[in-house]
Amino acid sequence: MTATIDIAALANLLQEAAVEEILPRFRNLGEGDVRMKTEAIDLVTEADEAAERLIRKGVSTLLPDALFIGEEAVAADPELLGKLAGADLAVIVDPIDGTFNFAAGLTLFGVMLAVVSKGETVAGIIYDPIGNDWALVEKGSGAWLCRPDGSQEQMFVRPSQPLSQMIGIANTGFFDIETRRRLLTNLAEVRLFTSYRCAAHEYRLLGQGHMDFAMYNKLMPWDHLGGALMMQEAGAHVARFDGSAYLPHHTDGGLLVAADPDAWRELREKIFTV
Repeated sequence: MTATIDIAALANLLQEAAVEEILPRFRNLGEGDVRMKTEAIDLVTEADEAAERLIRKGVSTLLPDALFIGEEAVAADPELLGKLAGADLAVIVDPIDGTFNFAAGLTLFGVMLAVVSKGETVAGIIYDPIGNDWALVEKGSGAWLCRPDGSQEQMFVRPSQPLSQMIGIANTGFFDIETRRRLLTNLAEVRLFTSYRCAAHEYRLLGQGHMDFAMYNKLMPWDHLGGALMMQEAGAHVARFDGSAYLPHHTDGGLLVAADPDAWRELREKIFTV
């Protein structure tokens, strides 16, 4: 990967945004600080916008030549997202992943950042402001859980389980109603499935060996680029529903993560028949 990318400095930048802009507003949002974007479950808060501004300023110093793509910047200018495919270097940020949870006072939220170089994801960070720790990944160097005391633990997905014993993430909310009914019926074949409405924590759970699979349909880059690379470096098989590689410019085609190719195929054929 590019030697000029200082992942530690980027990780510290996410922590700074959390300390200065996110945590002071947690369970302390005033009237008018939460607004609806596209629907009642798609929210933005003053914390999202302030944190993104701080991160953007920091990125402009650390990586001045990088295209900055933030979730809130794209909400304001949707054409910005189309520039990702042709960028030599880009930094993609979700200032608060799990805004619905954050606004509701739940601790399941995180700050996510991914670095894309010439159409390939090369680094990712998922920071948990509540736990004050980071999941870090650099392409070819593994995925690591880094604690504030400086200790590190390499992340690995757990070995595949029988289908009837699998537990995982299934985000079915962005399918049409007939497909959703079919998927929910099929999901009775696994032991347990859920959605935390926070990809940041879902990817971290997978990478720490606590779950067996994750399925997403809507693919916004700030939600999945860093997490998908993290899963690959932790040993998982990651692909879109048609089996093709997930690339930074993809926003559709679904995403399925499993422990290995055999488990991926079984889940795809028996559960996620979209």
